[in-house]
Amino acid sequence: MQSPVDATTTEAWGRLSALAHDYRPDLRTWFAEDPGRTERLTHTAGDLFVDLSKNWIDGSVQEALVDLADQVHLTDRIDAMFRGDRINVTEDRSVLHTALRKPAGHSLVVDGKDVVADVHAELEKMYAFARRVRSGEWRGVTGKTIRTIVNIGIGGSDLGPVMAYEALKPYGQLGLECRFISNIDPTDAAEKTFLLDPETTLVIVASKTFTTLETLTNARIVKSWLLTSLRDRGAIVEGQENEAVAKHFVAVSTALDKVAAFGIDPANAFGFWEWVGGRYSVDSAVGTSLAVYIGPDNFEAFLAGFHVMDEHFRTAPIEENVPALMGLLNVWYNNFHGAQSHAVLPYAQYLHRFAAYLQQLTMESNGKSVRWDGTPVTTDTGEIFWGEPGTNGQHAFYQLIHQGTRLIPADFIAVANPANPTRDGENDVHELFLGNFFAQTKALAFGRTADEVRAEGVREELVSARVFAGNKPTTSIMAPELSPSVLGQLIALYEHITFTQGVVWGIDSFDQWGVELGKAMAKDLTPAVSGDEAAIEAQDQSTKALIRYYRAERHG
Repeated sequence: MQSPVDATTTEAWGRLSALAHDYRPDLRTWFAEDPGRTERLTHTAGDLFVDLSKNWIDGSVQEALVDLADQVHLTDRIDAMFRGDRINVTEDRSVLHTALRKPAGHSLVVDGKDVVADVHAELEKMYAFARRVRSGEWRGVTGKTIRTIVNIGIGGSDLGPVMAYEALKPYGQLGLECRFISNIDPTDAAEKTFLLDPETTLVIVASKTFTTLETLTNARIVKSWLLTSLRDRGAIVEGQENEAVAKHFVAVSTALDKVAAFGIDPANAFGFWEWVGGRYSVDSAVGTSLAVYIGPDNFEAFLAGFHVMDEHFRTAPIEENVPALMGLLNVWYNNFHGAQSHAVLPYAQYLHRFAAYLQQLTMESNGKSVRWDGTPVTTDTGEIFWGEPGTNGQHAFYQLIHQGTRLIPADFIAVANPANPTRDGENDVHELFLGNFFAQTKALAFGRTADEVRAEGVREELVSARVFAGNKPTTSIMAPELSPSVLGQLIALYEHITFTQGVVWGIDSFDQWGVELGKAMAKDLTPAVSGDEAAIEAQDQSTKALIRYYRAERHG
């Protein structure tokens, strides 16, 4: 296994360190003295219009970042990923989420298998199922058409589908809705099944191995709810339980024996492959609930959007490569200016779950302290991703970004054409909304000086409180509309941003061993939580005290 390049030893890293020393960004001056700045630093990738000009970047910084990409062999790593090399080294796997969205007729042979042909065979199976549900051909055990889809998963099997479902609601079929259960807290399942009609409910259980503790626990809870509800209303009688499960449950899994043992017909199980990580899987069969809701044609457009960004990332030179440039800028802020978090601020209400989705994508991928060869990292890795839709965030946390002491780079996302254009008398509400989008990046970049505050007639003792330093870096991303294709492009954009950063840091962005220890300990602790005295006594003093408190306070 070839060791990664230690980025901190490269000539470009040294140059960036020198540039960062006593760095004084001055966006007002930069824009005033360079009328071509915006044009030079604005790029198009697919349908996305991406303005990088309000970032801490000039010719010297961009040249050094591009050279850094070259010196850590970013393009070679991109080629290796798209080729199907086993770049997920700790699990000895290829990383082929990009194959999930290659068009039919393309080919990619890995380990003797044409993975693109396999993908499209599974897609056609999923599409056929989606058409049956949407048309009413697929019916529940009492002959009623399906009105509600309950998706049970966790992590990538939940965050991706629920984010995309919320983002693409205008494209859904009227009369259908989706609900998503992920948390093992029984409240989640109780709330999501509350007032549901079991006769018109279809449940999708998404677990590759069909052993995921949270998913299978919730699946059993919902199965019990469904069968009990059907029996209570006389919809089924004893002996019809298996028929009911077969009509109301399908699976996203490759463990067909376990699917069958649960009562699901293996013919109604949709598979995916070990080279698809959970956080990269919404465009696989994990998106079955989405495919049913928006329909096969819209799902195809969703995949096509991913592919557009994949091809841009694969082919564009680094100096014009939007995901690569955005990833390199994140390295510039994280490693040379001490930024520890990154805000994602969509001015599109349908993207209200996008930041939550990115938290898993970015932090599970790049929250690593060893490189892909097992050696310690040589610099900080990862950022905390967070955010809320505008304008809600403006009335919550923008104060910290504008006038706080922390550097928080921010991505602003907006669309030109909303799904729900409305007017308030003479006012176009979307234009009022986007006025805030444009104003916030302008205010963050250019601020307001003490002299400008005084010119407004503010009393001298209040001037300092109303000064905005400006020079807060932002990226603006715009698109014509939030279509299935544009959503696919946005997701792929951040996938490749994440990959770029991982290459610079020399880490394996595709494993997630950090999630395993707590899960294993939770299983080991179950006897103690249930009251096994010997198991309680075996715990550390803090855990022991917490369990004893729980045991004393639990009713029943």
